[in-house]
Amino acid sequence: MRFLTTASLLGLAAFVFADEAASEAASDVLNLTAKDYDTIVNAEPLMLVEFFAPWCGHCKALAPHYEEAATALKEKGIKLAKVDCVDQADFCQEKGIQGYPTLKVTRRGEAVDYSGPRKADGIISYMIKQSLPAVSEVTSANHEEFQKSDKIVAIAYLSSTTDAPAPVFSDVAEAHRDDYLFGITIDQKAIDAAGVKPPAIVVYRSFDEPKSEYPYPITSVTKKDVVDWIKDLAVPIIDEVNGENYGLYANSGKPLAYLFVDPSLDTKDAIIEKVKPVAAKYKSKVNFVWIDAVKFGDHAKALNIAEVKWPAFVIQNLEKQLKYPLDQSKDLTSELVEDWVSQYVSDKLQPELKSQPIPPTQNDPVFNLVGKHFEEVVFDDSKDVFVEFYAPWCGHCKRLAPAWESLGLKYKPIEDKILIAKMDATENDLPPSVPFRVSGFPTLKFKPAGGREWVDYEGDRSIESLLEFIEKNAKNSLELPVVAEDAKQVPYEAETPPATHTATSEPSVETHDEL
Repeated sequence: MRFLTTASLLGLAAFVFADEAASEAASDVLNLTAKDYDTIVNAEPLMLVEFFAPWCGHCKALAPHYEEAATALKEKGIKLAKVDCVDQADFCQEKGIQGYPTLKVTRRGEAVDYSGPRKADGIISYMIKQSLPAVSEVTSANHEEFQKSDKIVAIAYLSSTTDAPAPVFSDVAEAHRDDYLFGITIDQKAIDAAGVKPPAIVVYRSFDEPKSEYPYPITSVTKKDVVDWIKDLAVPIIDEVNGENYGLYANSGKPLAYLFVDPSLDTKDAIIEKVKPVAAKYKSKVNFVWIDAVKFGDHAKALNIAEVKWPAFVIQNLEKQLKYPLDQSKDLTSELVEDWVSQYVSDKLQPELKSQPIPPTQNDPVFNLVGKHFEEVVFDDSKDVFVEFYAPWCGHCKRLAPAWESLGLKYKPIEDKILIAKMDATENDLPPSVPFRVSGFPTLKFKPAGGREWVDYEGDRSIESLLEFIEKNAKNSLELPVVAEDAKQVPYEAETPPATHTATSEPSVETHDEL
């Protein structure tokens, strides 16, 4: 056995420290402290600063992407920096940093929140857009390069910068400079190279059809026309969906069709290709994505896919949170998918509603509501109904529980007039007849007797405030029966600590599944 001598240990330590120092020196990300922050940041016309903690998992995941982006953006004259909020704790507190990583875009020291992606190419794209004017001047010299500068590039080809639709195009660019890259040209050589007749607007993409010219009369185009057109082109025919791009689909206003596949299978690409022609055919009405079924298995459950069997296909109405899974007992073919989508867009499908079994008895103070009997129970015109929609993992729901139990106990003797109920919204879907969807927990809704309108509860969660709300909105008499002295019910809790969290302070069903 060989032993390291003291000299060897010292040599090894020197090698390790030298290696770390070399790695640090090779980094293109600047390390800032309280002492040099203002001097460095205030001097830069544009900079991205990350406030991080070394123990933070999200920070560790971001680190290689941040480093890659720093190297790429260095050539553009855009610097990236970071502040260690463990080492510089007081300074980060002074800056109002409350979570990690927090990223700030700074211009001569003036900081705004970074709202871009967390992957290298997304950071690069976002910061390049920030460095440019809302509309860049394009000439024959940079025309080809500009077309390929981002995933979505819109160029207006005009005879004059004052001609229509130049003002509208500029307004669109100002509003969406963080989303897309905009250019304008009156250079005849660039116009000839594009093969268009001015005035024209062309969108260049790094995916699907690479070039699309605005197909309608251009001189009378509105800002909304251009925005809607570009938004539609910004969505690929079918692409992988994840936490980085889910918002693109969630904000599109269209239903979302998911193809769940196991990415480790050799047949993955072939399965996606089966669905692509259907996605292209129905693109104007439904967005299509493929999703990692292994990583997002919980999301499959939330979309009412019953079996861990891939591939699987499901359409989701994002607005109403209704799900339409394709029968998993059948082999997934292009024809089967097309028939399913065709039925959906023709409004011939019934949503698959998830529900727990109906409880055989209801002896607890709070009525346990499930999807299967929701309409029967809640739309009983003879009753006022107050419902808590909760999630088992929700901390705020757990803190509300004692007060909610107290309400149920208080009104148990007159539950034929007022019902205090709760429903696990992660295990039960609301029927289409309900005019709202649950997007956060707890959500409290009151339905007065004799109607179908719902009243949102938005007060604090003390027992006094809840009782005051019930008395204000109930249609039925809330007079409790008089009971004998020796048979009085256990008194309800006088008060629970008030909470000021909003209903959306906990993640929704969808965000809990990492999308």
